[in-house]
Amino acid sequence: MRIAIIDNYDSFTYNLVHIVEQFCDEVITMRNDKLDWQQIEHSDKIIFSPGPGLPSEVKVMAEIIERYSKEKAILGVCLGMQFIAEYYGGSLLNLKEIIHGIPKETIVTDKNEILFSEVPNSFKSGRYHSWAVSRNNFPKCLKITATDESNCIMAIRHKELNLCGVQFHPESIMTENGKKIIQNWILS
Repeated sequence: MRIAIIDNYDSFTYNLVHIVEQFCDEVITMRNDKLDWQQIEHSDKIIFSPGPGLPSEVKVMAEIIERYSKEKAILGVCLGMQFIAEYYGGSLLNLKEIIHGIPKETIVTDKNEILFSEVPNSFKSGRYHSWAVSRNNFPKCLKITATDESNCIMAIRHKELNLCGVQFHPESIMTENGKKIIQNWILS
């Protein structure tokens, strides 16, 4: 198994790489402004890493979704999840409370979501964001698979494509079962 990680210039990207390496044969990491399309083409799965800023500032992920979403599994983490939601017509909201480096409860709302297989229905997750996917104009092609205690969207999945995302950081030491969540995605 070969996985391409699109690095959106985030300090957590290599934490993600180190976990992913434990469950696959090869990990190729490339910056979002230095893509190697041939490497992506020859990968089995793709991860959009977390990153600073807003999804609209990283337009290249749209081209990746257009080219590969029908044939390759794609996982978006934090900014990556926000991008997936916006790509399909969703919008973001600016949180009243900035959440940077804070563990908060995540509640699984879809018991069939493969990401959360053998993971408790409620767990602490490491969060680093000031924006979240809005429930207003939430795309009909996506479903919400996890929220937090205040109903903020924590995980989504496309209803037809193998495309999903998490708002929290599974690679963070603060996320309980984070490694298992990544493993579930890789082995699915």
